[in-house]
Amino acid sequence: MTNQDMSDFSMLDLFRMELETQAVLLNENLLLLEHQPQSPKELETLMRAAHSIKGAARIVEVEAAVKIAHIMEDCFVAAQAGTITLGADEIDILLGGVDFFLQISQVHESQLDNWLAERDRQVEMLLNAIATILAPEVVGAGLSAVAPTLEPEEIQEIIASAVPPTPEADIENLDQRPTVEDETALTVVTQAQDIPTVVEEAIPLLDRERATTPVPSTIQTSSGIDRVVRVSAHNLNRLMGLAGESLVESNWLHPFADSLLKLKKRQRELSNILAKLRESWTNEHHHQLIEDYLYEAQHKERECREILSTQLEELELFSRRFANLSDSLYREVIASHMRPFLDGVKGFPRMVRDLARKLGKQVKLDIIGESTQVDRDILEKLEAPITHILRNAIDHGIELPAERLALGKPEKGTVRLEATHRAGMLSITIADDGRGIDLEHLRQKVISKQLVTPEMAAQLTEQELMEFIFLPGFSTANAVTEFSGRGVGLDVAQSMVQEVGGTLRAISMSGKGMSFHFQLPLTLSVIRALLVEISGEPYAFSLTRIDRILMIPRDEISVVENRQYFTLNEHNIGIVAAYQVLELKEYAIKADALPVVVISDHLNRYGLVVERFLGECNLVVRPLDARLGKVPDISAAALLEDGSPVLIVDVADLVRSIDNLLNKGKLRRVKQDTNRTQGQKQKRILVVDDSITVREMERKLLENHGYDVEVAVNGMEGWNAIRTNYYDLVISDIDMPRMNGIELVSQIKNHTKFQSLPVIIVSYKDREEDRIRGLETGADYYLTKSSFHDDTLLNAVVDLIGH
Repeated sequence: MTNQDMSDFSMLDLFRMELETQAVLLNENLLLLEHQPQSPKELETLMRAAHSIKGAARIVEVEAAVKIAHIMEDCFVAAQAGTITLGADEIDILLGGVDFFLQISQVHESQLDNWLAERDRQVEMLLNAIATILAPEVVGAGLSAVAPTLEPEEIQEIIASAVPPTPEADIENLDQRPTVEDETALTVVTQAQDIPTVVEEAIPLLDRERATTPVPSTIQTSSGIDRVVRVSAHNLNRLMGLAGESLVESNWLHPFADSLLKLKKRQRELSNILAKLRESWTNEHHHQLIEDYLYEAQHKERECREILSTQLEELELFSRRFANLSDSLYREVIASHMRPFLDGVKGFPRMVRDLARKLGKQVKLDIIGESTQVDRDILEKLEAPITHILRNAIDHGIELPAERLALGKPEKGTVRLEATHRAGMLSITIADDGRGIDLEHLRQKVISKQLVTPEMAAQLTEQELMEFIFLPGFSTANAVTEFSGRGVGLDVAQSMVQEVGGTLRAISMSGKGMSFHFQLPLTLSVIRALLVEISGEPYAFSLTRIDRILMIPRDEISVVENRQYFTLNEHNIGIVAAYQVLELKEYAIKADALPVVVISDHLNRYGLVVERFLGECNLVVRPLDARLGKVPDISAAALLEDGSPVLIVDVADLVRSIDNLLNKGKLRRVKQDTNRTQGQKQKRILVVDDSITVREMERKLLENHGYDVEVAVNGMEGWNAIRTNYYDLVISDIDMPRMNGIELVSQIKNHTKFQSLPVIIVSYKDREEDRIRGLETGADYYLTKSSFHDDTLLNAVVDLIGH
């Protein structure tokens, strides 16, 4: 964070930032100390955190924070010296001090004085309680009357009177603690868990000598830890947008290079024409002057071709470099938008500990995958669902210690919170080893709420039964408690999951525990999308919001009461024209099969008929201008590879729009073109092989079966042909000059435009490792050249592109 950035903050703003950071340290280490009493590492960290808060509070003159932080620091120092022991009850009191710091950090600067004045009594009680940890016998003599005005020297007297003489070495350690006089106001750090980098910006407002006091050695920067700076979400979003545009702009070079290849091809054709023309003039003995002109034209054409070839090669190299650079920039920006899972769950150990103590239970929270990277927006949205599920687990799932022992379980229950990346998704698991849900009890609950009939309830599977717990107001708890049982929490979790395009499922093992499994997109900033064409314009559907995509033959469409539908897995799904829902120009589908995108919500499922499928791609999501308000059926926008804009469909809103059309009786049937053409376009195949014999054999074989065939003599020529022409299939050899078959297949499958182009490798190499290598590269078939003598090659071609 720069000096200019920090100059916008007041001293109290900086103080609040430091309070939040140090409170996290205090919370974490107090909870660790509860399980590892008298741990030197945790006590040292706690002492330093309280000391930093005390110094910062003194600079901004928040005396209540000074006194609380100072007496907490003295507790930690006394614990270090071994004169007191911090047990669970003492930690409860100290956590109250941490909560008070967090409350201060949330109060606006203009209201802070009044807020503190209203809480004088609370501060006095808190000081009195903490002082009992240090010197309980003194408090009985009237410490409550003096605690609010204790000076540091008086606190030291209390410690001295309550603590027996310490060994000489320990006294020396105590004396080495930073004193109030050499207090550093705000400490420069470079670790994520440390104080924000604010010292340099605070120096003009602070005493220079005080601000330059050396930082205690225990919080010196570790050279192995990256610097962490604060970046506003607005700036980061703009940076991400620019990185996405850079990536899009780099993709513009590919079609530009392709156009130059076409130009090069046209020049070659021109050269051939000039050669034939010159030959005809020469044969007919025309004037020498015309022949000279033709010779000069050919010479100039050759020069242009050579220049074009050179520039084309340089352009391809630049395109590759620029694409790699843009991709690297884009990935770095995406990474900066991610945060470790731990950042979003730091408060849960404290919540679990406090709730378990209130309920008289013993619970351990295991957090696994703390370093798993999560999109910051998703991490914020996860807080409420995880909170509700953890509360349910502790309140209703985990048994009391005596009950657990009677069941043969450990006295202390365990709740596991795990985050990991799996199959391109973020997987969050929350599991406990409590009592779980009795499925028969759940079945009876569903019947009693009249959600289904008893007959239907008896046929519900375990998975279908568990879906009911996510309904609003549904609860299996026998009584509503202060913490859970109202049937709200799981509804909140399900709503959040639907909002981001994920899934949530619950699994229960009665008597053994309960688990919830979230499957969420890795980031909300980039989505994998299906591109479709509707009324001549491209639209994008997030793949996570699509149930299926299908090509439905016209003869499989039925009509009941003027409503069209098709059957999928024994379920009838109504079809709706996308142009009607989005209020676009009407069009007729000319193909023999309708391209259908199946979408749904919890209650309804529809087949949305589009004009055609355009393919899949990654899109950098760009929010719509706030001045537009909520655009019906549209959630965001993005840029395609050619720089053209595309709208991203809001599937949930689209389903609601279809429901509205149905309820109003305005839904029309999908228009069909009865005069569609009967003929089929001839399929085009490119054969790439350096052997003229093999090329001609494959060409004749395929042409005899009605295919349009072109040939290329090596991988590079084949790649240039693919970039400049359209083909339905590529058949390639492996061993070729300039670019071999494996490299060619790799180029095809790594190019966004051609990755869906089917490829067959035909080679003399028949070893298993060669076959595996070809298929792993992306080939759809790997055949040996002996396949010419039977129907293997033709069958593979028909399987991939039809007759």
